[in-house]
Amino acid sequence: MAIDRFTGENSIVFIKSEQLFDFARTKSLWYMAFGIACCAIEGLMHASGPRFDFDRSGVFFRNSPRQTDVMIVAGTVNLKMAEVVRRLYDEMPEPKYVVAMGACASTGGPFREYPNVVMGVDKIVPVDVYIPGCPPRPESVQYGFMQLRKRIMRQTEERLAARERNE
Repeated sequence: MAIDRFTGENSIVFIKSEQLFDFARTKSLWYMAFGIACCAIEGLMHASGPRFDFDRSGVFFRNSPRQTDVMIVAGTVNLKMAEVVRRLYDEMPEPKYVVAMGACASTGGPFREYPNVVMGVDKIVPVDVYIPGCPPRPESVQYGFMQLRKRIMRQTEERLAARERNE
């Protein structure tokens, strides 16, 4: 009797290494906070604090862009900071994800009439998840990370389905 008949083809015994790595990646997201304004203090730091504890859900802060999976841009990005945001994004290893946190990072916020404000960080780097609010609540930050996890797992399924079609 073959083992796949006994356990089933989609059991944990037959999981592909790529699926295993992506599953582990979703359970351990290391982020680099690029906190420029009040969103970083009021939203992100509250989400990392003891009441909403990111560590329990597998989201950890790192200082170096070379050790992170996720860049969180929180606050108003001006033209002078745009180059720094792009450089830090380029230093991150693949796969890399970007979260735009708050109204300022997503659309320029209340400062959009000023000529030096970038109208959304998506003009500089590709954004995967937008977290609304001014400032965003810690619950919405955690929900944004849950959506990012779903996106990572969906990318895995799409990649494997495309590979199976080509074979």
